[in-house]
Amino acid sequence: MDRIDLKILAELQRDARLSYVELARRVGLSKTPCAERVRKLEEGGVIRGYHADLDPVAMDRAHVVIVQVLLSGTTAHELKLFNEAVQRIPEIQTCQMIAGDFDYLLTVRTRDIQTYRSVLGEKISELPCVKQTHTYVVMEVVKDEKTIEIRTGEGRRSG
Repeated sequence: MDRIDLKILAELQRDARLSYVELARRVGLSKTPCAERVRKLEEGGVIRGYHADLDPVAMDRAHVVIVQVLLSGTTAHELKLFNEAVQRIPEIQTCQMIAGDFDYLLTVRTRDIQTYRSVLGEKISELPCVKQTHTYVVMEVVKDEKTIEIRTGEGRRSG
């Protein structure tokens, strides 16, 4: 990736609905070369998709908890079973395997604490190989950045 590709990525992170004409203008290209670069970034897997940024409050999903999960075992088969099952729980926003005193860290979004309690008891605790969970209720989201910082080499930060 060169400086122009990085500029394209920074602009698309700010507004993925830009037309190719406007995107090209912002990065200093004409429309066709700009569109071709975007296509290559998509085909190369750098751009994974385009999404709407939804307001959790408006979607009735403002309650956030972080859940530490300790598994009863971590063989390849057990991890595969857990990973596949997590994919089927829509309330789990993120699932990250952790190196440390527990195995996974989940971010879970629900309507309220009562709904979370049901999700914990009926879904998370029933995941394959779950030995123990610890729940931490998020009181306030201070930062929830969804973009990756991009340095274009021009002395200013983008993203």
